[in-house]
Amino acid sequence: MRFLAGLVMTLACTMPALANDTSAVLTTGGLEFVTNSDIVMQSEDLFISKEQIKVDYVFRNDGTSDQTILVAFPMPDIVPNFYSPIAFPTGPDDNLFEFETTFDGKPVTATLHEYAFAHGVDRTDVLKQMGLPMVPISEGAQAAIEALDPESQAQLLHLGMITPDEYDDGQGMKKHYWPGWTYKATYTWEGTFPAGKTVNVVHSYKPSVGGTAGIAFLSEPYEGYDPAVEYATKYCTDQDFLDTVRSKLKNPEESWSAPYMESWISYILTTGGNWGGNGIEKFRLVIDKGNPKNLLSFCGKNVTKTGPTTFEMTEENFWPERELDILILDYHAEMEQ
Repeated sequence: MRFLAGLVMTLACTMPALANDTSAVLTTGGLEFVTNSDIVMQSEDLFISKEQIKVDYVFRNDGTSDQTILVAFPMPDIVPNFYSPIAFPTGPDDNLFEFETTFDGKPVTATLHEYAFAHGVDRTDVLKQMGLPMVPISEGAQAAIEALDPESQAQLLHLGMITPDEYDDGQGMKKHYWPGWTYKATYTWEGTFPAGKTVNVVHSYKPSVGGTAGIAFLSEPYEGYDPAVEYATKYCTDQDFLDTVRSKLKNPEESWSAPYMESWISYILTTGGNWGGNGIEKFRLVIDKGNPKNLLSFCGKNVTKTGPTTFEMTEENFWPERELDILILDYHAEMEQ
């Protein structure tokens, strides 16, 4: 690990993973990803910031005939947390991520497939039967739950789809319910890939950014959980990164006193392995950490600094083996005062 102008990153051999196109087929059980051996991902140019994710692909059809296939783009899961400062996407319910795509420069209308899960079980039909919004983080979903009859609320509570919140507002105890199901979404569209030719596909959308008030990974282990180990595994934070953060502590005995707040971005790349060839022939990742005083850590290799806030990773014949998890420590000057 080495320090680079206000950013600490890992140049490890662990492969990062990002959010990728894959070919797909719709079955009665929902969306199912399939392998396509003729369509090669010739290149992928990926840009990630807290405000935007943009992916520019070039695909090549190495087969002997044109192929019209269903292409799928899975989005990150939305897991409601009403007690954490998570900056969820703010787009409309029918396009929460403000997803846009073009195929050879022409806009494409993608179909949105939505699912609701609770404790690993698909509960989409339950929401549809009750007429509830699929997106759990909206005010509309909260209001719809409050408007349900007690029997329906009890059913959702039994299924683990809502979370009770009891408090005293000064006029006695009150109980409300928060939506608690996980929102899963995938966009699909059909495209024709001519034999022996390349096509350009561009996606852009607003990411889901998680986070904490303060920092969590310097806390002491408790009840068998060690935050430092989890962050080292997920974000490849190392001793240099930890030392840099500790040097900013106002109180060396207080792990939350550094002038940072955490932001997390995750990106799915492993589905890129469903295309033909030997992985992504030319892969380029650019991450913009925002403020030059912010810190950044993620698992990657061949990373170089390209600007005050941008860092680039390049790889040839890149075979994604894991997802990309990005940790940004947002600097807050007022917390140093």
